[in-house]
Formats: sequence, C-alpha cells, structure tokens
Amino acid sequence: MQRGAAKMQHRETGSPLGQLAWDDLKFFLICAESGSFRKAGKLLRVDSATIVRRITRLEAAIGLRLFNRLTDGVTLTDEGRSVSQHARAMQRAASSIERHSKISSAGVRGRVRVAITEGLGVYWVLPRLLDFQKANRKLTFDLQATMEHTDIGRLEADMSVQFVRPERPDLISVRLGYLHVYPFASHGYRELYGLPSSMEEAGRHRLIQQAGPLLQPGVYEKVLGVDSLEGIVGVATNSSAAVLYAVERDAGIGFLPTYALTLGAKLIPVDVGFSHRLEIWLTYHPDLRNSSRHMVVVEWLRRIFDPVRFPCFGEKFIHPTELPRLLSDAAAINSIDGFAAANPDSPVGAELEEGAL
Repeated sequence: MQRGAAKMQHRETGSPLGQLAWDDLKFFLICAESGSFRKAGKLLRVDSATIVRRITRLEAAIGLRLFNRLTDGVTLTDEGRSVSQHARAMQRAASSIERHSKISSAGVRGRVRVAITEGLGVYWVLPRLLDFQKANRKLTFDLQATMEHTDIGRLEADMSVQFVRPERPDLISVRLGYLHVYPFASHGYRELYGLPSSMEEAGRHRLIQQAGPLLQPGVYEKVLGVDSLEGIVGVATNSSAAVLYAVERDAGIGFLPTYALTLGAKLIPVDVGFSHRLEIWLTYHPDLRNSSRHMVVVEWLRRIFDPVRFPCFGEKFIHPTELPRLLSDAAAINSIDGFAAANPDSPVGAELEEGAL
C-alpha cells in the first residue's frame, strides 16, 4: 500500500471527531510504538482482532488511514505520524490533569503508588516502611513490587525505583545509589556439592536463574562463558524472593544483593571473582513536587538508600562478609524472621510430607 494514498472519505453526516474515543487513541499509540498489531495486543492483553477493530474505527472516525499494513508489521503513514504527535500531546495533557486532581493541599494524606523491583521492595523498603507508616497514619503507601518497566508518564505509578533510568527528559530521575550483586550458596549446598572457586567451575554447578524484562537476555551465558544453560540452571524464576528461597533450600547458587547476610540469611558468599553493579533510579513527574505526600515519600526513599548511611548502596563494592558490621543497625531492621524461607531447618517440609496423600 502506498503512503500517498492515505486519505479516506469522510462520513457525510455528523462530525468525524464526534466518533473519536480516547481509548482508541491509546490503542493507536501502542501500535505505533510497537510496530505490530500482534505485539500491541500482547501489551494491552487483548487479541489482534480487537486491535484491528479499534484502529479501523479510529481511522473511520477521523477519515485518515493511519498505518501501512505490511507482512511483518505496520508503519505509520505521513498522516499517522502527524496524528501520533497530537495524540501524545493529548496523552500528556490528560496525565497532567489527572496528576493535578490527585495533588491535595490537605497535607500528608492519601495514596502514593510506588513501583519498585521485588527484591528491594520486599527485603529493604518494606521493613523500613512499617515505622514510616506509623509516623504517617493518614498516608497509604501502595507498594507495587514488579520486575516490569513502569511508565510514570502514563500514570502506571506515581514514582518508581528501578534499575534503568527512563529516557524521557520531562521526568525527574534521581540516582539513589547502586545495587551490588554477588553469588551465594547455602551451607547445605556446600556440604553436598562443595563450592566453585572460579567462574569456569561455577559452570559445573547448579545455578538459580532470575529472569525478567529489566535483566539483559544472555547475561548468564556471557558471565559463565557458555553457549547454553542446559544442565546448569536448576530453577529459573522472575521472583527475587523465589531466588532467595531456592538458595536457602540448597537448590543451587544464586545471585543476590551483597546485603543478603544482613537479612539474617544463613548463606555463604561464593568467591569466584564475580560481582555485578546496577544503578538504582528513583523517577517521578515534576508536578509531584507540589504534593506534600509525594515529596514526603521521595525524601524518605532517598534517606533509606543513602550510601553514607548504608554503604551497601555506594559505588564501591564491599564484600558481603564486611557488611553486617557496617550495617549493624540495618541488620536489626532487616531480619527476615517470619519469612517462609528464613529458617530452612524448620519442620515445615516434614509436616507437609506427613500430611501428603
């Protein structure tokens, strides 16, 4: 289909814009960004037929053909590119109106939605959140643990704490610190299989693999210097909590934050000459600077990730065995007593076996 033949015939009765639905414009923008009706359907959790129906309805409403339908996807027509610019402006305006409607002058009260990676959210933020909540009883801290990228501009959350800095220049991004990752194993695993002393030896052990959209594909193969993880990875999961649980239960060697020992986890750092550092970014919209409740949360998040108070988040790597001494106060707060995997020697497994059919 040629780009030059993009215009469609307008309806004879009524205004074409009167048929316009904002939801259809949102579908249009996702299709434009993904370059495929099928991919857009997956992102929006609808089937391709629904996407096609929405786009066809939008094209009929405005009298323009928005996409070139190709065998390997879709591309915007010239008119489609123009419409996408206006649609994005409408999206930004709608988001701004929604943000302003939520900003209250009544003080620190209301709901603040914070999207954060699961490990940091569960094992670092939540233990400190309990005291924060006691001091701010009228504020609801909506902790959304996720390994998916969160789009702050589209109001998927009020703010995010993630490992990737958003590219949008209209958002405020603050580097809170760094997360250092190190391999760990349980005492039981060492007794059963021993521990590797190099990455080459690690490739002959059982590993726990964490996967997710924020983790680069192929990173485990690259680190281990292998073409395939077959026979190496015993458990693969997108959950940080599941990685810790599996490591504590002797399932293999897993990569955890260097502060893992301050959680009370009875683990052994595996010294194979490997550590990995990730940047921790706090992102929020500039409009939230006018909201008391949001800025209280922003300042609190900056305090609990302060590398001066908590050296584990500093730029410099510190060996996991040194951190309990440097984070003695944090260890008291962080204790994971009460978590299912906190005591691998508990009789829970035995009780389940006795009650099994």
